[in-house]
Amino acid sequence: MIPYPDIDPVLFSLGPLSIRWYGLMYLVGFAGAWWLGIYRARKSNGLWSEEQIGDLVFYGAVGVILGGRFGYVVFYNFDHFLRDPAWLFRVWEGGMAFHGGLLGVLLAMYLFGRKQGKSFFQMTDFIAPMVPLGLGAGRIGNFIGGELWGRVSDVPWAMVFPTDPSQLPRHPSQLYQFFIEGVVLFSVLWWFSSKPRPRMAVSGLFLIIYGLGRFMVEFVRQPDEQLGFIAFDWLTMGQLLSTPMIILGVAFMVIGYSKYPLVNGQNQDDLTWLKQHPAAKNGLKK
Repeated sequence: MIPYPDIDPVLFSLGPLSIRWYGLMYLVGFAGAWWLGIYRARKSNGLWSEEQIGDLVFYGAVGVILGGRFGYVVFYNFDHFLRDPAWLFRVWEGGMAFHGGLLGVLLAMYLFGRKQGKSFFQMTDFIAPMVPLGLGAGRIGNFIGGELWGRVSDVPWAMVFPTDPSQLPRHPSQLYQFFIEGVVLFSVLWWFSSKPRPRMAVSGLFLIIYGLGRFMVEFVRQPDEQLGFIAFDWLTMGQLLSTPMIILGVAFMVIGYSKYPLVNGQNQDDLTWLKQHPAAKNGLKK
């Protein structure tokens, strides 16, 4: 067992206002997405402009916050919501869910894409490599806050979290998720998307890696107290929600490579969009 680095979850306070590490991690994620978006826009050969990125991140941030809260309430605490519907809006009491945030972002990208004249998968393929920074930062926030810890374990790196009433050594599952969702997912997607790929392929790879990683980590992450196991004395809500991600990810990859193959090393969907929007700067090199 190694000691838990007991960091105050409150970064600093200004009178009655407290700035928490978890909230700061959200800002880090949004700032990172904006920076990566600007970088990708500059290398998009006219498909994206730097001016679009600020609005893109704003839409995504709204989707993350609203979707994450809605998902937590519906997927993990629906009984509480039925007893107290106003609890949905008391976000300061905590409670966010990745899968709800994902749905919120997808809806936001659909709406923003319609405004920009871009298809849904043109949007998701572009933003997918920008998402892992926010996911990784969020897991660091979970770790600092001593929440979402793992199951009891005797591994040498097990930790006792101060927020755990049982005070037993547990898997630091937040760090496992940081590594998979932040480091691995970002590295693979950044490499994969650095060259033209068929439409839907980048989005599909994101779903596969996140879904598989989350499914595996759930075996050492403590199930939510109010839910426990969903079935078979081992299936958790996180695994149940991640399974469709894996299936859809594989389907997107298969459809992308079969229906939208590259032609002369170029994504034909992007070339078609540029022909339909001649005002776009530069244009893809042929």
